[in-house]
Amino acid sequence: MKIVVLDGYTENPGDLSWNSIRKFGEVEIYDRTAYEDSPLIAERIGDAEIVIVNKTPITKDTINKCQNIKLIAVLATGYNVIDYEYAKEKGIMVVNVPTYGTQIVGQYAVGLLMEICSHYGYHAETVKNGKWANNPDWCYWDYPMIELYGKTAGIIGLGRIGQATAKILNALDMNVIAYDAYQSEAGKKVAEYVELDELLAKSDVIFLHCPLFPETEGIINKENIAKMKDGVILINNSRGQLVVEQDLADALNEGKVYAAGLDVVSTEPIKEDNPLINAKNCLITPHISWAAKESRQRIMDITANNIEQFLKGDPVNVVNK
Repeated sequence: MKIVVLDGYTENPGDLSWNSIRKFGEVEIYDRTAYEDSPLIAERIGDAEIVIVNKTPITKDTINKCQNIKLIAVLATGYNVIDYEYAKEKGIMVVNVPTYGTQIVGQYAVGLLMEICSHYGYHAETVKNGKWANNPDWCYWDYPMIELYGKTAGIIGLGRIGQATAKILNALDMNVIAYDAYQSEAGKKVAEYVELDELLAKSDVIFLHCPLFPETEGIINKENIAKMKDGVILINNSRGQLVVEQDLADALNEGKVYAAGLDVVSTEPIKEDNPLINAKNCLITPHISWAAKESRQRIMDITANNIEQFLKGDPVNVVNK
């Protein structure tokens, strides 16, 4: 069995082991290949039967050039980089890792909010640069300090990650409301379900935890921002395409949105002309909510199990049945 890993570095920069994958056959590992369609992708796949990817796209053209592919295993939950419908036509299974970072992504979302509320990193740097030692007062703050107690947090998308975030917000004594097309009993235990317009109107902080579907793409746009409270805070560590970036940048620069904490953008790596880079009060981190070693180990373990179950003829986590 020939296996190729096309972009393994972000999953395993050296602190994990590929041995759980190597036991299935001959494995060729590339740290990175391409994040846009490229002839190099098909060249590196060659006659491999199992292809493991994270963000390297597998297009119809690549599938046609690589006739031996039997399984595409995605080292992530999202699989929009794969032409999975065409793969299905060609009898190729696509599997993903549906649950691996629920807690850490919820933790990171609230961490982005905490940084906006208190600017820990900024103030720590000012201390190291001598501002406190040379300050006439015993303390100072260069940004407003925001208390979250009693404020309303709105979560768009109350699945596993949304619920993990809601539990933390409940511990902060925030009022948690949520919008989701599919309500659940588990969700009702941690938040009050409301319609989207009500969430937009009532929330002091809005978290995006919904998947990227046609109906959610661009859900944060000029029209919906206008429905929000003045001074709202937006947190997005789900998918960058949920936000119309120019509309959010305009709202930040005009003060309608007080601040945004983002771990994702529409094109990654971020483009230098992304309007959010220079927007006011916009905190951007490089898509690392998921990257704790513990969660990456779970990705490795689940991917190995996906391959094992496929080889046994009892596949799991198939996204193109």
